[in-house]
This record gives sequence, C-alpha cells and structure tokens, in this order.
Amino acid sequence: MSTLLEVRDLKKYFKTPSGTVHAVDGVNFSIEEGKTLGVVGESGCGKSTLGRTVIRLLQPTAGTIIYDGRDISSPSKEELKVLRREMQMIFQDPFSSLNPRMTVKDTILEPMEIHRLYDGDRTKQSEAVLNLMDTVGLARRLANSYPHELDGGRRQRIGIARALALDPRFIVCDEPVSALDVSIQAQILNLMQDLQEEKNLTYIFITHDLSVVKHISDIICVMYLGQIVEMCPSKTLFKQQYHPYSQALLSAIPYPKVGVKRKRILLRGEISSPIDPKPICRFATRCPHAKPICFKEEPTLVRVEDQHYAACHLQKESQPYELPFPEDTVEIENK
Repeated sequence: MSTLLEVRDLKKYFKTPSGTVHAVDGVNFSIEEGKTLGVVGESGCGKSTLGRTVIRLLQPTAGTIIYDGRDISSPSKEELKVLRREMQMIFQDPFSSLNPRMTVKDTILEPMEIHRLYDGDRTKQSEAVLNLMDTVGLARRLANSYPHELDGGRRQRIGIARALALDPRFIVCDEPVSALDVSIQAQILNLMQDLQEEKNLTYIFITHDLSVVKHISDIICVMYLGQIVEMCPSKTLFKQQYHPYSQALLSAIPYPKVGVKRKRILLRGEISSPIDPKPICRFATRCPHAKPICFKEEPTLVRVEDQHYAACHLQKESQPYELPFPEDTVEIENK
C-alpha cells in the first residue's frame, strides 16, 4: 500500500510578547492511503495545530510535508486551490464551524460553487448535495434548515457532508465527536468508518479520548507539548507502552463497573512551558520515574520494537500499564 502523506521534522511556532510558543516541534510520521492515524494527548499539546498545519490552513515554520509524492510545504495560491480538492477538514465544534446564515443545502453547496464542480451546473450541484445528505444520514427535508434548528449530531453530519463535497482523498478530523453524546458519537464514528471503506479515505483523527482513537485508528501517535512521545499500531499501545505519559493516559480511561479496582497514575508537578522550551525532556517535571539525564538531555523518537517508537531515556526500564479489564472492552460498540 502506498504512502499518501509524509511529514518530516514539522515545526509550527507562534511569536508572543513572552517569547516563541513551540506548538508543533519536530514531528515526523507517515500515513498509508486508506488508513487512519490517530493523534491523542491532553488539551494544549498541539494536536489541532498539527492537523491545521498539515492541511495547510497554517503555514509551517519549518519542515516538509509530502502529499502523494509532491512537496506541499509552500504551495502557490493556484496549487493550494487544487490541493483543497483533495484535502479537507472536519472541525471540532459542529456549531461554530457552520455559518448560521446559511442553510444546510447552501453550506454543502458552497465548496462545489467555489471549485465549479459539474461545470457550474446548478441543477447537478443541487442533486449532488441531496445525494451527499443521503450518504451522511441527513433527511432531505432538512435541506432548507439552519444550523440552530438542528441538534449536535445532525450539525456534525453537515460538517462531514461539506468535507466530502469535493470528493477528497485525505481528511483531518479534529475531535469530530468530542461535543456529542456517547450514543451519537458511535453513530458518527461508524459513519466515518463506512465512508472510509467506501471511498478509500485517509484520515488523521485528532482526539483526547483513547477509547475512541483505538476504535478507529490503525496507528496512534501520543503527543505531549508539541512533540510525539510514542507512536505504534493501535492495539499495541494497549498492551505495551514505553513512555510514562502514555501509561498515565491509559490509566485515565473510565470503566463503569462497580467493584473493579484500578491503579491510577496521577501526574504531579508543574507542566513545562511551551514558550522557548529548554532542550530537556518536556515531561520530566511530571514524570514519576525521572532521572538526572531527563533534566539534561532531550530524548529523541527512536524505534524500540517493530513499528513501535518512543521518546524516553528510560524506555528499556518501562513496565506496561496493565488494564484491570480485558482490553477489548475499551472499544465502542459498533451498533
């Protein structure tokens, strides 16, 4: 299977009066066509900035983005418009990402008009909009409704339909289910997986929920303060973790069963500042296993096992976090 997207040493910095924020700092990964890369981490770790930079909503500070064999790090306006046909984004908030003055039909129709799909034929475009509504499970009677008249699940389906309007190959999903009820989350996730199988879509799926990311991802990247600290196949992360931050995330997965005792890993200490960070381990101030070397040298992401990478000085001493229940129960029910 061919590699659709490759990111090399990607950096995105923001200048502030207090200094330079290293939102994304030296990230490397690749995604095969038709697969899903899950990106997980706590709020402020740089997940959304990474997604927006990859899709070229933000200009990268440094690094290279290779999409389908071509460098898209600094495309011209004409190249970027063509690129928009193939790369789209589903935003986190299904309400604020929609124009409240536009109906469902107009929202989905807008990208078709901008890119003059169907040679600008309005009749064909309108029919395509209705077909897309059918695809994502929106009743056609809602075509003239406004976002405030719909619930969160339907609004998110509008966002998905808008992202599919140009028939893209690659979609960045920025926490697309975090604002939804659990039952609606399962519906949206199943819809996205069905669309991926049907259209051979490639996803970057950004979330802070490990249960969700395990359900939908092939590869998982764990981010902390702008860097990837661990990367491996989805199921592998739930069996073996080489970074203490990954272990802490796993210990926070809720399990609603009375009588099950869990060993929680509580992180203490101050969070390192992302403003002009020192060349040390950024997790060291919160790590329960930190050694002197962690405060002197910054670890690099290296291969520990086949397809398993970690950025930790103590990876060889790491003991996996053992889930107090069968790991398959973490998955969301399909139906």
